[in-house]
Amino acid sequence: MIDIRSLEFDPEFTEGARSAIRTCLRLKPEERFTIITDTQTADIASSVLHQADAVGSPSSVFVLEDLARRPVQEMPRAILQDLARSKVSLFAAQAQQGELHARMQMFEVVSRHRIRHGHMVNISARIMREGMRADYLAIDRLSGAVLKKARSTRLLRATTPAGTDLEVEFSPSLHWIKTSGIISEDEWGNLPGGEIFTCPQNVNGIFVVDGVVGDYLGAKYGDLKDSPLAITIASSRIVDLACENRQLLEDFRTYTHADPNSDRVGEVGVGTNTAVRHLIGQILQDEKYPGLHIAFGHPAGERTSADWTSSTHIDCVGRGFSIWMDGEMVMTEGVFADVYLSAAGPEGDS
Repeated sequence: MIDIRSLEFDPEFTEGARSAIRTCLRLKPEERFTIITDTQTADIASSVLHQADAVGSPSSVFVLEDLARRPVQEMPRAILQDLARSKVSLFAAQAQQGELHARMQMFEVVSRHRIRHGHMVNISARIMREGMRADYLAIDRLSGAVLKKARSTRLLRATTPAGTDLEVEFSPSLHWIKTSGIISEDEWGNLPGGEIFTCPQNVNGIFVVDGVVGDYLGAKYGDLKDSPLAITIASSRIVDLACENRQLLEDFRTYTHADPNSDRVGEVGVGTNTAVRHLIGQILQDEKYPGLHIAFGHPAGERTSADWTSSTHIDCVGRGFSIWMDGEMVMTEGVFADVYLSAAGPEGDS
């Protein structure tokens, strides 16, 4: 068993860990804190735990491998029971194939008990040094401005130099969610933060993934700039896939046919973290990269009000997006229009 508190960590993690605890989660001394990690991510968990201890909060820490064999099929009962007693929590661990169900069990407890939860799945040292150092108050303002426009939008068009040409229809009955890094009891959020997302009503066109794909395939294939994956979508379903990397093609096809809705677009999002200036091949940070991203599978119906489900969820990220919302140019080749950047204030330019 690992003693997380005594574990050494890179001092460069400190700024991001402090931001997670004090800015994003706003942990108070009287609030109980639970952190869930694994052996591979223990040093990052240690940096966060040190910040929680500095606040003076009572805390519990769990290492997944101490309680179950990986991949974890069911979230250990001890973790779920402890989580239910806390006001604030953080998951900082690497994803393994077949673990989405266990994480969904955790999210159910988080939502039921209105826990302020930060989700750092596949967090890395590089992300702690980059995306977690963002000015999250500025990103929250930018995200709010884009969210306001998105909520009134019925038709979005997106293109990229690599060949993406996508039309997305939205319904007022499907809710937009802001996960800017400022986490509340109403909405848990990924860290690093910086996106808005919803479940679309309908999607048609081509999405070229020349960035990264999510879940465990992201760790396997990394940056896809040199072997992009072209996805043809009709009525929100995958109808064709093309990629020079035959193994990636087959792995992605298998993933998106795991259940009847694995090939259905369950998420359309806009990354708003302007501190993320390039893709690194890790979805946790890359989906916050300014631009459009989509995901196939689970539509987060508990948050978006989508009335269907899936056992899988895989994000897809591209580069250099131009985005129009009801005909208004929101982004040009990866750069937000001035009206949105000005909403963030001068701090958002960092």
